[in-house]
Amino acid sequence: MTVTLSDVAARAQVSPATVSRVLNGNYPVAASTRERVLKAVDDLDYVLNGPASALAAATSDLVGVLVNDIADPFFGIMASAVQSEIVGPGGRAGGERLAVVCNTGGEPERELTYLTLLQRQRAAAVVLTGGAIENEAHVAAVAAKLRRLAEAGTRVVLCGRPPVPGTDAVALTFDNRGGARELTEHLLALGHRRIGYVAGPEERTTTRHRLEGHREALAAAGVGESDGLVAHGSYDRTSGYGATAELLCREPDLTAVVAANDSVALGACAALREAGLRIPEDVSVVGFDDLPFSIDAAPPLTTFHLPLAEAAARAGRIAMGREAAPKGRIVEVRGELVVRGSTGKPRV
Repeated sequence: MTVTLSDVAARAQVSPATVSRVLNGNYPVAASTRERVLKAVDDLDYVLNGPASALAAATSDLVGVLVNDIADPFFGIMASAVQSEIVGPGGRAGGERLAVVCNTGGEPERELTYLTLLQRQRAAAVVLTGGAIENEAHVAAVAAKLRRLAEAGTRVVLCGRPPVPGTDAVALTFDNRGGARELTEHLLALGHRRIGYVAGPEERTTTRHRLEGHREALAAAGVGESDGLVAHGSYDRTSGYGATAELLCREPDLTAVVAANDSVALGACAALREAGLRIPEDVSVVGFDDLPFSIDAAPPLTTFHLPLAEAAARAGRIAMGREAAPKGRIVEVRGELVVRGSTGKPRV
């Protein structure tokens, strides 16, 4: 049964005119009302009706790029690289596309709403970046959205994100598990045994994979790990600072800290200095991603380099149909350990 504008209005408890204003963006609407309408659109999977249905088989010049936090350099680098491929080298004629960056804030409902709106706008392509939320209901909902996009002719590419079961979306996955394993192996080779780990949000695939890699390295070296040596938080400097201070309270004899990413590592370094500890003489610190500021940290940060711009540019080319999808539609993007001045042998 076709969902109508009136159905959405009834679900959101507003007038059809208000729904139209929200969807067309041509009239101011209160934020709370707008959110209610967008949720109703998402719940009912409202896409097109009336005369617009005749256009459903054609895609527009719109390309959606979903990110968790555009202020995070990790996502900014990828969004920029995808956008650079939307027109193509030299801005060749006839290749123009409008790239729209959708900032989800890491909220599952916003992610679903953006996918619905991009379907409604008949997007030519959608690129989803970064880790996914590990929630069975949400994974199923995302899979349903991606299938509908594909059925409408939209190319879907995942960059730095695991494959979505039940869909044909191309996935360029990052070697998060292997990278974390190499970082911890580096610390173990230096002689560290009391290693704290500052992890990201527990519900994220990136968090789980990186923590698994860390634990694999510890287990292979015969080093036990207690729950007290792991603290979870957001992927930002503030979280890194707080979590590291917490770890120092639990285990004052820490000789190394593995941070979930480079921003978290900066916060960890600040907390260690505030506690009167030197890096790396007293405590070594490693990050992940090799963001541009890592080499300019004091001392420069040992980290695991991910080719974010290169991977995202490839995702953009695949999304535009200018590069063939990889065999099996899945490929793992490898990185490399970059050793700098933030790590050294543990204090005696």
